[in-house]
Amino acid sequence: MAALIGCSGWSYDDWVDRFYPAELASRKGEWFRYYSRYFPTVEINSTFYRVPNEYMVKSWIEKGKQRLGFEFSVKLPQIITHESLLKEGPEKAAAQASSFEEICIKPLSEAGLLGGVLVQLSPYFRSEDRASLGKLRTLLGMLDTDLYRYAVEFRHRSWLNDKGNEISSDAAEVLQEFKVANVIIDGPGFPMTRSLTAKHAYVRFHGRNYDIWFKEEAEDDYRINKYDYLYTHDQLSAWEQRLSDIISNCDKAWIYFNNHGRAKAVKNAFQMMDILGIPHEERDIDIQDQMTLGGFS
Repeated sequence: MAALIGCSGWSYDDWVDRFYPAELASRKGEWFRYYSRYFPTVEINSTFYRVPNEYMVKSWIEKGKQRLGFEFSVKLPQIITHESLLKEGPEKAAAQASSFEEICIKPLSEAGLLGGVLVQLSPYFRSEDRASLGKLRTLLGMLDTDLYRYAVEFRHRSWLNDKGNEISSDAAEVLQEFKVANVIIDGPGFPMTRSLTAKHAYVRFHGRNYDIWFKEEAEDDYRINKYDYLYTHDQLSAWEQRLSDIISNCDKAWIYFNNHGRAKAVKNAFQMMDILGIPHEERDIDIQDQMTLGGFS
């Protein structure tokens, strides 16, 4: 039973002077080394936007080897989850996913640096379409879910049960069949489920900027984006028992903070480690949001 807590990404300019020292502002190549002093894992989101080349994967391996026990979790590319699976068909998506395993997942795993593999489904991929469950089964069936620890993040409420508080039994059965975890999330639009469908667990904290996520309001206040959200200590403490139960009922759990705006993920990740009693190197994070004049009445 082990829990690794980290952030979704590490290369953010707005972390300078908050987490990264000012003298590292122009030395981005040193950011990972600094980040890995404090965290044992990171979720790589860049793989969602483009498939990494061999050089990029090798660079992650070289970085990761500098930190004993470090793990990279990677995100399946959107061309698979948001395009092929949604529009082209599960066979093409499965073939692309198998290729991604060879290019990215396998080398990280062989280097002993692979954490989980995140399959974030499109919010337009809905169970109301009766073919969707079959498409998901086809995709997972082509992946090596015995060797690599996959996790699926549902993003449309049609995948929930009648009470709207857990994923549906049909969806859970498919995940269990392939030993794939149900991603447990804290964020707008989806409930905080508890279902464990594998021997590993995957948890993501997105923040709670409901207005920016759903009301499509202009981001012209002090928040730089929808991930610019700081959880209060009470909000995180409310997760203590739930996360403790998750950790005690699985072999391994990855917990990532995606509320990266201005290093808020770093601060909240440290707080969660403290709440769960996970030792870590201490570091003060300076969170000072400067509101625009429009933010005052």
